[in-house]
Amino acid sequence: MAVNDDFDPKPPEARPRPFRRAWLNGLSGRLLLLTAAFAAVVDLLILFPAAASFHERWVTDRIRAAEVASLAVEAAPYGAVEDALADQLLVGVGADTVVLQENGIRRLLRGTPKDGAAPHLIDLRQSDLVARLLDPWLTLLGQPDRRIQVIAAPRWRAGDFIEIVADAAPLKAELRSYVLQIVLASLAISVIAGGLLYFGLVILVLEPVRRVTQTIERFRDDPEAEPRPVRHERVDEIGRVEDELNRMQREVRSALRSRARLAALGEAVAKISHDLRNMLTAAQMASDRLADSGDPTVARALPRLERALDRALNLAQDVLAYGRSEEPKPDPRPLRLVPAIHAAAEDAGLTDQGVRLIQRAPARLRVEADAEHLHRILVNLMRNAREAIEGDPERDGKGRVSLSAVRSENRVEIRIRDDGPGLPARARERLFLPFQGSARRNGAGLGLPIARELAQANGGDLTLDVTGPGGTVFLLTLPAQH
Repeated sequence: MAVNDDFDPKPPEARPRPFRRAWLNGLSGRLLLLTAAFAAVVDLLILFPAAASFHERWVTDRIRAAEVASLAVEAAPYGAVEDALADQLLVGVGADTVVLQENGIRRLLRGTPKDGAAPHLIDLRQSDLVARLLDPWLTLLGQPDRRIQVIAAPRWRAGDFIEIVADAAPLKAELRSYVLQIVLASLAISVIAGGLLYFGLVILVLEPVRRVTQTIERFRDDPEAEPRPVRHERVDEIGRVEDELNRMQREVRSALRSRARLAALGEAVAKISHDLRNMLTAAQMASDRLADSGDPTVARALPRLERALDRALNLAQDVLAYGRSEEPKPDPRPLRLVPAIHAAAEDAGLTDQGVRLIQRAPARLRVEADAEHLHRILVNLMRNAREAIEGDPERDGKGRVSLSAVRSENRVEIRIRDDGPGLPARARERLFLPFQGSARRNGAGLGLPIARELAQANGGDLTLDVTGPGGTVFLLTLPAQH
């Protein structure tokens, strides 16, 4: 069997990336390339108008020089300037032909028209921006024997226009030298400005992002370790990112600790569930024997005892660690609400002699919910209300738990109200967080989180409506029977 020598057993993310590829794909390399691209764009934006300005200035200087030479020739009295001297004056202009038109009459001041390709016309009397931007590049990229024809309005003498025809080679040479100087100067300025911009962005953006990335990587490797906060004194967007990262580390670490505690609790529950099930089975057998006693008091209390034992057995069978398992899936069915309220009140310990129940739900109102889940939610809320009232030393164990229910479209809103002392401020902030929302000194803080989870699993919700010195109201919403 052939062996592939190039095989690398490491996963792709574990293989070291080549430095060049990592640098180019990184933010630093991309930022440098982007800076260079912007600098090149700036060079082009500078180069085009600068070349156009130089080109226009060159041809303007030539045509003004021709105009001045023509004035010198014509200003001499009695034709004192000989033809040879006049020709020399016009030759110094650098033009092969100089023409002046006055009152519609064209006069050739120097030279004669030459055969060959027609010269390129540059009319300075018109302001065509596109043509002025393109003329320098037509000159640079044109043929070696290219000629230009320049027309302008006279400035120092009368006339319709003055026109020159000249060889473009001198203009091309000077324009090439000027463009090269502009390119080199622009590149130097762009390199300096781009370098300063790049290093400024490195200091202001890349270094903070790199610190944040390193913090995230350390947190990923060991999320349960003590978080190392990102220290800064910035109030901009980077500062906000660092603040949110510090906050996220604290919250995730707190959640991991809670999860660890829940896992430990689950292990403990798993260990005792077998023994608890055996004890409940023995208690159920004892209740079966009590059914044969014939005592009327026992006969009245026995159904309640049997219901409690059945629910305890089911709970012992299904319960696992709160942080390691999910509740059994609900089996929603149409349920009459009033019987469920009275059954939950009995199991919650509400009595006419102590904390009593006041029920204001319509007798025919039905909800769509799992019977066992609904019972656990109501028992939890009623028991919490009873314990809050009994915990007030001024109440002497007396109080009321009122339950009202109304149907609103396809929902049933159930309000459980007590006349206890209300919830303390520290309990309100984390009321539905496991291990953190208990208002009792020895409470585990699991009742309300479990009740809300069960309500949401049945398509409803559980929220705190009102709390204060006059009592507390919880709002339980569940789907109504269709």
